[in-house]
Amino acid sequence: MTNCTYVGMDVHKAITVIVVLNAAGQVESQTQIRTQSGPLQAFFRGLRGSVHIAFEEGTQSTWLYQLLKPLVASVTVFDARTVPKARQKSDDKDAEKIARLLRSGDLRPIYKGDQAQQQLKHLGRSYENLVADIVCVKNRLKAVYRGLGIACEGREIYRADRRSEFLAKLPEHGERARAELLLDQLAALRPLHKQAKQRFTQQARKHPDYACLLSLPGFGEVRVSQLLAIIGTPHRFRTKRQLWPYAGLSVVTRSTADYQEEDGRIVKTKKKSSTRGLNRNHHPRLKQVFKGAALTALSSPEIRAYYDQQIAQGASAALARVSVARKLASITLTLWQNRKEYDPSKVISTR
Repeated sequence: MTNCTYVGMDVHKAITVIVVLNAAGQVESQTQIRTQSGPLQAFFRGLRGSVHIAFEEGTQSTWLYQLLKPLVASVTVFDARTVPKARQKSDDKDAEKIARLLRSGDLRPIYKGDQAQQQLKHLGRSYENLVADIVCVKNRLKAVYRGLGIACEGREIYRADRRSEFLAKLPEHGERARAELLLDQLAALRPLHKQAKQRFTQQARKHPDYACLLSLPGFGEVRVSQLLAIIGTPHRFRTKRQLWPYAGLSVVTRSTADYQEEDGRIVKTKKKSSTRGLNRNHHPRLKQVFKGAALTALSSPEIRAYYDQQIAQGASAALARVSVARKLASITLTLWQNRKEYDPSKVISTR
């Protein structure tokens, strides 16, 4: 289209470099703007025609996406790892490269979701950060005792009613003071963790698909909330073949020495030296959700039967659990797309 404008943005904390290309690929303007709402909105309101903009995924990308989307024809947020690196790098050249890749259609957009999903993501991150903080404090507390050769297995050490008993086991004032501070920190984090979990799940319950996802085996209110926060909508994925790589459950094969020489001719090796594993480019939290759900779902008879079938066919326990996670991901996508609740009688034993 002759009235299309392509804008590449190299975003930094204070200044954003902007390069504007016309439909023919010629640079129309190059400018630097403060990374603030007012100057950015004023700049894009001044552009005419069908404006398409692109910038890298980063700390400010969600804010920029929501700020600029109403003002332009399209906003593309992309992963910088998916584009080739330039030999010569500068802010101006980076912004121009982004604009040219956008014009040629070589940028793969990242799904950003709507405002409701972004709010759920923030609540989910708050909950997950507090979980990580509690685990960190517990590990540090046990490290104090293990460093002195004092047994501290189990969860008794974390109980408030046994605080004095465990503190009395520490012979030196320094170790005892450190343990006291860690126990105080743990006591302060627990109510915050409970509050964050409550806010996270309450927000997720407002989603129209919450009930059907809660019917899935192995999924409680937290995992369902995480699904809604991470995926947002199941229609991002056409089939399970697109969901599996995103969840880190796609099996990939890496081979070496594919060819050999026989009788002076180069032929393909009949038996390749290859390794199999799960794809590395994925959403780590989503993978954790499905693998955790797979362990919990083994208590369901139909899921257990599927797991036992994998074991009977020669799979190891670890691979069988991965198969269960893949199965749950497939069931989740199908039910979510059709907004139907889980029916155990329809779970078949084949993949």
